[in-house]
Amino acid sequence: MSMETTVPVSALIEKFKLRNITPEIDVNKVKITLPDINRPAIQLAGYLENYDDTRVQIIGYVEYSYIHSIEDEEERKGRFDKVITERTPCFLFARSLMPSDLFLEVANHKGVPVLMSDMETSALMAEVIKWLNVKLAPCISVHGVPVDVYGEGVLITGESGIGKSEAALELIKRGHRLVTDDVVEIRKVSNDTLIGSAPDITKHMIELRGIGIVDVKTLFGVSCVKDTQNIDLVIRLEEWDKDKDYDRIGLEEEYTEYLGNKVVCHNIPIRPGRNLAIICESAAVNYRQKKMGYNAAQELYKRVQESMKKHIEEAAENE
Repeated sequence: MSMETTVPVSALIEKFKLRNITPEIDVNKVKITLPDINRPAIQLAGYLENYDDTRVQIIGYVEYSYIHSIEDEEERKGRFDKVITERTPCFLFARSLMPSDLFLEVANHKGVPVLMSDMETSALMAEVIKWLNVKLAPCISVHGVPVDVYGEGVLITGESGIGKSEAALELIKRGHRLVTDDVVEIRKVSNDTLIGSAPDITKHMIELRGIGIVDVKTLFGVSCVKDTQNIDLVIRLEEWDKDKDYDRIGLEEEYTEYLGNKVVCHNIPIRPGRNLAIICESAAVNYRQKKMGYNAAQELYKRVQESMKKHIEEAAENE
């Protein structure tokens, strides 16, 4: 299930400890819909072609100096009228620069919040973009249990009742960290990175059939939980099928896809006596080892090839 995300301007104010210079505007109702920002220097100069007024607008020292270089008040008001539009989520002044009364008058008239930060312009832009990219990333909800295993984000999936929560609980007991149980929100923050997080309602909770709801944070401590985790590896649990061929070497990786990003996926058949926690740990460590340049399956293949070559050479010498 895909979800459309927006961020209220109030969340931006809270995150970056901004000063709201237009307190009469309800910043909870004004929404940010794009992670991109804009510095409207050329727009304040009168060029409005391709001006995206739906972005957060950041005013730095250059824009501020130009605004105050316009001596004619009517001309200055005309520029403000064109740049400040009802679709703009907010104007953010960096370096503790105080907007003029005329700017605030136009902004209040159009219902656009004006905020102020003491950060330098470049640093403020970088931090706002980074934060908005996470908050406004494309998002889906999937059925699964994300766990941090040795620093690798493992998403355990499978049919309801197959043992995902029990495997996660055993991993927690072995010192690993839970993000959430049953439903995970996955955000695509870049073409390489997926981040899993918990809905607020079920955060750090696990449902165990026959026992009920378990609060992992309260029961095992804060060291056993995380709020977010990269999704690096998917382990899909499934019922054992004796007629199905399962991968026993692992020379070729299998993948699953979320939001257009491919993630390595292992299909693990379930039978009585199999220790799922150890399998998940081994999969995570093996994935970590592959990232560091060592592939056990390729090493085995290399040894087999060398052994076969040696036997062929010995047979040729004996003829």
